[in-house]
Amino acid sequence: MSDPWVRKEVIGDCVLYQGSCLEIMPVLGSVDHVIGDPPYEKEAHRKDRRVMRRDGLVAGALSFGEIGNQREDVAKEVVRLSNGWTILFCQAEGVAPWRDALEAAGAKYKAPMVWVKPDGMPQFNGQGPGMGFESLVASWCVKGKSNWNGGGRHGVFTVPKGEGTKPVHETQKPVRLMKEIVRLFTHEGQTVLDPYCGSASTLVACAKMGRKGIGIELDPDYFNIACQRVEEAYRQPDMFVSPPSAPIQEGMDI
Repeated sequence: MSDPWVRKEVIGDCVLYQGSCLEIMPVLGSVDHVIGDPPYEKEAHRKDRRVMRRDGLVAGALSFGEIGNQREDVAKEVVRLSNGWTILFCQAEGVAPWRDALEAAGAKYKAPMVWVKPDGMPQFNGQGPGMGFESLVASWCVKGKSNWNGGGRHGVFTVPKGEGTKPVHETQKPVRLMKEIVRLFTHEGQTVLDPYCGSASTLVACAKMGRKGIGIELDPDYFNIACQRVEEAYRQPDMFVSPPSAPIQEGMDI
């Protein structure tokens, strides 16, 4: 039986697979946490939306399809694999469907979170408000009490999209944002899986913060970009990598 991936690259403590996550995840062993950015809901695919394509042009609908019927299958796999948190980005319309799918797979839904984008694009036709945020769903995937490094803080992240460099993916997440999420939900030395790694901002954060990363990306061009960004992260590591200083707050097992 052949491997379900097209390519596999090992870079430092990160492993990247090119292929379908629904084919690759079933052959992976367990991980400590899952942090991912699945395809968005149908509301993100309208032609009046503006996104940054890989060719640098501001265009309409996203170039990849909506999550659709994959949601339940993805939920089953990430809950099976995760020994802790599963954190997934989505549109606001996706919070309830992801909650239902993750709970059906056996996870404990904990809370929705929000990434606020101060530099988000306006609604260019002026017929309604622009989308200045994205949602995230946080679920605990094993028995027992959940814990994180955030104490009593809110799950609200106010981080600009721009990082001083041209984005290389149309839904690219800033490394600053992903480092904060990795810091709050994981510990040094743990393994984080991103089943839709895109340009690998999650794995870049892992490389810079002393975590191990596993990324899966279907698109060959984005896979190459992901490998390049992870390699660059290891060439330019953060000067200090230490465990989070914030206290651990245990959630009530209800």
